[in-house]
Amino acid sequence: MRFTLATVIAALPFLVAAAPHPEANAGVKIPISKRSSLKNADGSANIPALRAHLAQSTEKIQNGLDQYQRNTGSRHPLASKAIKKRDSGSVSLTDDNSLLWYGAISVGTPAKVYTVDFDTGSSDLFLPGPACGSSCNGHTKYDPSSSSTSKDLGKTFTLKYGDNSTVSGEQYTDTVAIAGLTATTQTLGAATTYSDGFQSSNFPADGLMGMGFESISVYNAEPVFQSLVAQGETTESVFAFKLAAVGAELFLGGTNPDLHVGDFTYTGVIQEGYWQVSLGAISANGEDFATNVDSIIDTGTTLIVGDTKTVTAFYQSIGGEANSDLGPGLYTYPCDKDPKFSLTFGGKSFDVSADTFNMGKVSQGSTSCIGGISASDEEFWIVGDVFLANVYTSFDLGNSQVGFANLA
Repeated sequence: MRFTLATVIAALPFLVAAAPHPEANAGVKIPISKRSSLKNADGSANIPALRAHLAQSTEKIQNGLDQYQRNTGSRHPLASKAIKKRDSGSVSLTDDNSLLWYGAISVGTPAKVYTVDFDTGSSDLFLPGPACGSSCNGHTKYDPSSSSTSKDLGKTFTLKYGDNSTVSGEQYTDTVAIAGLTATTQTLGAATTYSDGFQSSNFPADGLMGMGFESISVYNAEPVFQSLVAQGETTESVFAFKLAAVGAELFLGGTNPDLHVGDFTYTGVIQEGYWQVSLGAISANGEDFATNVDSIIDTGTTLIVGDTKTVTAFYQSIGGEANSDLGPGLYTYPCDKDPKFSLTFGGKSFDVSADTFNMGKVSQGSTSCIGGISASDEEFWIVGDVFLANVYTSFDLGNSQVGFANLA
C-alpha cells in the first residue's frame, strides 16, 4: 500500500550550541578509508552483497523511525510510509560487504585507539566489549574496566540490522576523542554480541559511530558530535564529508575549503532525526523525476534508494529495466551507455558520474550493468554514496541544514 507524504510537519527545535571554549578547535581533519566489496574481483557486480546492502539500508531507516517514536512519544512523519520488508530471507548480513567510510577515534583513560564507521543514518556509538565472543576476533575491544573515566549505566542495548541480526551489549559513559576534540561522559555501547556480519573479514572497522540526531538514538543520548558541540569543543557546529575515492575526509567543526569550489547550496532539514531534506528532482535526458520528495542523506548507504514507480520510469528513460533475476529493487542498463543524470537540492542540480553509478556488470562478459539507483516500497528516498561521492557535503547542526558544493 502507498501513502502520501504529509506536506506539513512540525520541526523540532534547532540545537543551540554551547559557546566554544577559548581553546576550541576551528576544525580538524580525520582521514577516512573505504572498503568496497560490491564488485567482484573481475569487476562484475557482487549481487548477493547488493541485495543485502539494500535490505540493510532500508531496515536501518525503519529501526530509526521506530526509535524516534519511543524517544519522543510521537510518530515520525516518514513512518506513515512504513517500509515494507522485502523477501530477502536467503540473504544474510554476512554477505553484506558494503562500502564503509571509517577512521580512528580514541576512547577511555588512558586513551585507546579504535576504528569506526562514520554513519549519518544512525546516532549511536558502539564498540566490541571484553565479553564479545569469537565474532569479535580481529577487532580491537573496548574494556571499560581498564578506563578510569568509564561508568556503567546499568542499561543494555540492542541494535538491529537488515536481516534482523543484532549487536547487543551494555551501555557506558566514557571519554571519546577524535583528532584532538574530546567529549566527556559520552554514552557508548560495549557489545557482548556481534552478529556474523560484523566479523572483521566483513566489517573492517571495530565499531560504528552514528552522526544523526539524538531523537533516533537507541540510547536516547547525545551522539558524539552533538556532545562535542555542547561541550564547546568546536567553533562551528558543522561537520563535512568528502567521500570521493581519493582523499576521503571527515572534517569536524566546519568545512575544509581546500576540498570544494564555489559556494554551498543549502537545504533545510525537514524533521530532525535523520538528515532529512527535500530532493528537488532527479533529472535525466531533460526529464525530471521524483520532484520535491523527502530524502535522507546517509553516508552509511552506498546506493540511492527510491520508490519503485519513479525508479522504473528513470531506468526506462536511460534504456534500463528491472531485472527479476537479480532480486527485488535492482535494475540493469546497457553497459555501453553513459547515463547523464543529476540530483537537485536547494534549487541546484549536481551531476552524478557514470563511475559512481555503475555497480558492475551482471556477470563477467555481460553487456548489462547494474545501476546505483535501486527501488524499495517507501515513498521517501535514501541518498547514499552513489551521489555523495560526487559532492562535498556539509552537515550543519546549528542551523539544521545540509549543504552541497562541487568538489575541488
